[in-house]
Amino acid sequence: MTNPIRTTQLTQRFESALVFAHQLHQQQIRKITGVPYISHLLSVSALVLEDGGDEDQAIAALLHDAIEDQGGQLTANLIRQKFGELVAEIVSRCTEVKSISSWKERKDIYLNNFRDAPPEVRRVILADKLHNARCNLWEYSHYGSQIWSVFTGGQQGLLWFYQSIITIAESGQDSHFLLEELKRVVQELEQIP
Repeated sequence: MTNPIRTTQLTQRFESALVFAHQLHQQQIRKITGVPYISHLLSVSALVLEDGGDEDQAIAALLHDAIEDQGGQLTANLIRQKFGELVAEIVSRCTEVKSISSWKERKDIYLNNFRDAPPEVRRVILADKLHNARCNLWEYSHYGSQIWSVFTGGQQGLLWFYQSIITIAESGQDSHFLLEELKRVVQELEQIP
């Protein structure tokens, strides 16, 4: 049986979001590899599109870390102005509360937000966590156990967080593709001593 062809069309809005994301994050790199951060944003957006997300969701995926990493409320206002209320809402719901100093408390709030989030937000979050987990697996294969020191919660905290996302997603109506792939990658991460 063949799947129907997806017909999501990307317009000038997506191109504008891509330029905006690059401008916001152009000085940012991935923690371990030093790869330009835009690679993560492009990958998350690609996963959203491959999962059947629409242009608003793909734009939100490009901008999902913008509020958290690049300007807070000012950036949130710019996103709303440039790309509309829905994109701004998705990005806002993907944002961790940086003002809380406790890593565990920040993650608990994020997980509660994920639990209550609408499907379009959950799709972007699952795509984000999937790409991060894939990167963790690659990083471990190239750099070894030293990668865990970069994460506040260490290896166990990161695995707890991924498993919590998976458990919440399994109780909802989340994407089968993103969820199953995240589960597969996290199982590989759990095999690391």
